[in-house]
Amino acid sequence: MSSYHDFQLDPRLEQDSHFMQNWPLCQLRLMNDQQYPWFLLVPRRKALREFIDLSEPDALQLQLESRRLSKWMQQQFQPAKLNIAALGNIVPQLHIHHIARFTDDTAWPAPVWGYAPMLPYTEQKVQQKLFHWQQSLPVWPEDTSGRP
Repeated sequence: MSSYHDFQLDPRLEQDSHFMQNWPLCQLRLMNDQQYPWFLLVPRRKALREFIDLSEPDALQLQLESRRLSKWMQQQFQPAKLNIAALGNIVPQLHIHHIARFTDDTAWPAPVWGYAPMLPYTEQKVQQKLFHWQQSLPVWPEDTSGRP
């Protein structure tokens, strides 16, 4: 089993998202697209491509973290639908998208991928959002802040 010290974030994920918190298994990130509340969970393990590459305890932990993020998103945004997906066609590193969707959003009811170019946050706006959301995010008993 790889450790958190072996973890390296794919450069494309680093470029397209903002670090929020470390949870027990995953790094929580905000996608840099203000068209949707869009978050990523990236397991902090080396060279993972598929969910089945996780150990059984890590797979269970990822499900817990995904569920906790999803519940927070439902409470925070009250979306019409939560889209949760692990595609990896462009970025093979295992990462799980969590997107709050609304009937009046840019892409509804189509998938967000490839529908419209990303609309990045301004630096001021992303800092405001990160600060606000981090105040209400679920707190894990350990390993909730800082980079790996």
